[in-house]
Amino acid sequence: MDRSKESTIQGSEVREAEAAASETAGSDFLQLDIGRAPAGGRTDWLADRLRAAIADGTLAVGSRLPASRVLAAELRVSRGLVTEAYQRLAETGQIAGRGRAGTVVVAAPVTERPPRSRPARSGSPDPAGPFTPGPRGGLVDALRAAPCRIDLSPGAPDLTAFPRTAWLQAERRVLAELTPADFGYGNPQGTPALREAIVGWLALNRGIRADPGEVVVVAGVAQALGLLAQVLRAEGVRRVAVEDPGSLGARQQLEHGGMEILPVPVDGGGIDTAALAAGPAQAVVLTPAHQFPTGVVLDGERRRELLGWAAAGGVVIEDDYDAEHRYDRAPVPALRALLPEAVCYTGSVSKLLAPALRLGWLLVPPRRLDAVIEAKRYADLGNPVLAQLVLARLMASGELERHLRFVRRRHRARRDAMLRAIAAELPGARVHGAAAGLHLMVTFDGADGAGGFDDTVLAAAALELGVKAHPLSWHRMTAGPPGLVLGYAAGPVGEIEEGVAVIGTALRRLREGRGPQGSR
Repeated sequence: MDRSKESTIQGSEVREAEAAASETAGSDFLQLDIGRAPAGGRTDWLADRLRAAIADGTLAVGSRLPASRVLAAELRVSRGLVTEAYQRLAETGQIAGRGRAGTVVVAAPVTERPPRSRPARSGSPDPAGPFTPGPRGGLVDALRAAPCRIDLSPGAPDLTAFPRTAWLQAERRVLAELTPADFGYGNPQGTPALREAIVGWLALNRGIRADPGEVVVVAGVAQALGLLAQVLRAEGVRRVAVEDPGSLGARQQLEHGGMEILPVPVDGGGIDTAALAAGPAQAVVLTPAHQFPTGVVLDGERRRELLGWAAAGGVVIEDDYDAEHRYDRAPVPALRALLPEAVCYTGSVSKLLAPALRLGWLLVPPRRLDAVIEAKRYADLGNPVLAQLVLARLMASGELERHLRFVRRRHRARRDAMLRAIAAELPGARVHGAAAGLHLMVTFDGADGAGGFDDTVLAAAALELGVKAHPLSWHRMTAGPPGLVLGYAAGPVGEIEEGVAVIGTALRRLREGRGPQGSR
């Protein structure tokens, strides 16, 4: 074949390829398909599509448009066509150039858009009124979503103290050392580096001797309880005792896992082990180092009785809640350190660093370890690897220990401020659990839930005045005096003092029979 014919054939093939490409030209941006534009009206079509996207909110104010050369290449049109379409929207004030930030949406047409409706969910509370009678699913979430000026909810650490610099430095070092293979699927049990770091942390801070192979990395204590509920149900364990009062969230996790919940009273010595042993419970979940919400420590005699119950076949699930946050008392050994073969132990960094990390650990006796790992695998294939490796470095380097010492000092000052405010603003109130933790429990003696006042009404009145707090009754399964659970770790001293003063105002008005605004 001579070169002239070969050149003619190649040219024809190129033109056919270009024609085929133009037929399929399009952009992922707004799913633009230039083939739908009318002949001779491509600029109008593109400008209209952009206007429509801005009008219906697909392109919200602040959204960035693709660079004109990028969009032109994807649509296989001239850059001038895209530039002209952009110019038309700029002339009407809908988009504007922002230098290196590119072209962004700056205004949307004023149109009345119908409100988005959300399907009603059975059992979900009205977010506008989270203090509905009786504890049920979603109450805490609804309260979190409610707006307020001051949040004294329990369970939140000082999020402004998150060690951003240390975290970023650790993350850079971890990324510099990772190989491409490290970005694949990890071990569902957790990275070896974090499991080793957790073992070291628990040995130094909680007196627990363990092997990294016994540790399962979980997405917080909530997931640990869910995994254990699944494994125990498969063994035929259905009846689980909980502390009363005790954590509403823990109770809800267990109920969601299909467990029958049995309340066991808590007094000044911790959970009533005699009542536990006399009942039908096959397992128990408890917070022995700092009981939630009372703050009491499980005493020595009851620890021995509980471990005897466990040795006879009972399952102990130890939530080491707030164990690191102590101020005025000696450290309390973990139950797991005393009877490792019978205690499932769980903890997290939610109260030490931030709940958003969703990082915790679960130590399981050998007979249940494989079943828990299997449940974790099928739950989520394991926690994100990068965050695990960063936490491992913070633990191993001593940065986490330094952070703990820092926040302890800050939390102590805030606790002291809350104690002073309660003494001044809530006369007659009894304070519980001041020696450790991130919250105080306050009860009002001489009034019961029926004859005195309803603490959910008090919490609702405080919220109307701009302050959030948990009613104690949320965390009870049986009747008891009204009270509040007040967190002091998350806000500065001034907010704590103001928040308690507002609660005092709400309480006085409630006792006088007036509403939150003072009307009878």
